[in-house]
Order: sequence, then C-alpha cells, then structure tokens
Amino acid sequence: MKKKSLLTTTHEPDNRPRLERNTLRFLCSVLIKGGTRGEICRLLDPEVFQDPLRRVIFEEIRQLGSIDSRRLRQLLPARVTNRGFPDFDLREFLAPYEVGEKEIDQLFESALQLLDLSHPDKEKLAE
Repeated sequence: MKKKSLLTTTHEPDNRPRLERNTLRFLCSVLIKGGTRGEICRLLDPEVFQDPLRRVIFEEIRQLGSIDSRRLRQLLPARVTNRGFPDFDLREFLAPYEVGEKEIDQLFESALQLLDLSHPDKEKLAE
C-alpha cells in the first residue's frame, strides 16, 4: 500500500486548519528573523486563510512587518482582540509555545504549501 505524501494530505480540506495554524506558528517563531517573516508575509495571499481568526492573525502579523518575534508576540494579542476576537489567547494558539529546530522544518513546509496555494499558476515550492 502506497503512503500519501505530506503535500497530498495537507491539501485535503480536513488538514487545512492545521496547515494554516502551522504557518502562523512558523511566522511567530523566535527561530526566524523578522526579514524572513516579512518576505513570507509579502508573498502569502491572506485569502488562503479560510478561517476568519487565522486570517486576522496573519493580517496583523503582516502589518507589523519585520519586527523582532518577541515584540510581535507582545503586540499580537491586543491587535487580534481589537479586530473582534476578545477571547484570543496567543499562548494557547501557538501551543506548544516554544518551537524547536526539529519542528521548525515542518512548520516551514506548511508555509511553503500555503505559498503554493497563494500562487497556483507558479512552480510549486513544497514537495
């Protein structure tokens, strides 16, 4: 029996929430530089985030730009709350809060897959 690839399974509708959440966890990670975050946010289309909360989180991350991830984590909860999500808890959303180097690769793969969905007419980034 042939196994499904990660790419195939994450594009299925039931895995989309995990793909979106993992991308946001990647963007909030202290293991990536602000400039990298800013560039990925510039390339990602907010429309690929199907969930309203996750879309707002992404829009706020993108609007904050290339700031330090610790500062991003300080500012993000209030900004998301002001956008209509008063019960938003960043620590709960990012759980597990700290991302290790091993997991960052998986989160980066999720971001690449959303980038592919943002630009379906271009060559695929995720494999």
